[in-house]
Amino acid sequence: MESPNNVQPQEPVVDVTRDQEGRPLYDAEREVLIKQRFYALVCMMRRLRRGCPWDREQTPESLKKYVLEESYEVLEAIENRDWRALEDELGDFILQVVFQAEIQEERGEFAIEDVLEGIVSKMVGRHPHVFGDLSLAEAKDVEANWDQFKQREKGEAAPVSVFATLTKGLPALLESYKIGKKAAKVGFDWDDPQRVLDKIEEEIGEVRQAFQADDRTHQQEELGDLLFAVSNLVRKAGFEPEETLRQANAKFVRRFKAMETMAGEQGRDFNALDLDEQEALWNAVKKKS
Repeated sequence: MESPNNVQPQEPVVDVTRDQEGRPLYDAEREVLIKQRFYALVCMMRRLRRGCPWDREQTPESLKKYVLEESYEVLEAIENRDWRALEDELGDFILQVVFQAEIQEERGEFAIEDVLEGIVSKMVGRHPHVFGDLSLAEAKDVEANWDQFKQREKGEAAPVSVFATLTKGLPALLESYKIGKKAAKVGFDWDDPQRVLDKIEEEIGEVRQAFQADDRTHQQEELGDLLFAVSNLVRKAGFEPEETLRQANAKFVRRFKAMETMAGEQGRDFNALDLDEQEALWNAVKKKS
């Protein structure tokens, strides 16, 4: 069947269904099962669009919040190491992909098979060390060549800016991490984490000045600089700021719930406690965790 844009899908030059020795990656039974179940999902989505009033009225824009919500539910399941929940949440996330593709097929833009063909072709092109003759021994070598692979597949010359390939619309904390990494690739980076700590102390001083001046615009600007510096400290320490902050958030919530439980065990209403009493509970919980 022709895709909506009248471009015939093409098989990838490399047979990705086989390993380097030419052996099938899945047996014939699994191959049939995967095809059947994915096709069933695609067909189900089409029936929902034709038969359910709610599904029929959805647009790419109205579904954005669900794409984001399902992404974070996948992350939550991974962080909790709840693999049964992950199985369920991955299904919800894949549904959003199929939902978006079905809407675009109705509009004559592209179909799910175009999406699948595109991602296979893209990954083959970005992994010449797997599907070609290039030799890259370590993960850092792959990462170092990633932007070059992306430019080549788009037929682009080297970008005029190191940030030309920066993805737009990222969460701000993740964006600051990627900005720092890209700048570091061309040598614009602190020598070590201690240098970043010095920068953070400098930024804290500027934040204090902004608050002393009671200048709201300056306060926001300096707070942003402080957040950016902290993000880069996390990066220089070898962590990802998004993941690091999510862990801190989870720890705070866990300890707060423990405070509420402790207050209840003592026969006290946590919401009625003053700040000193709450802090005493907080310190008690911290000693236990």
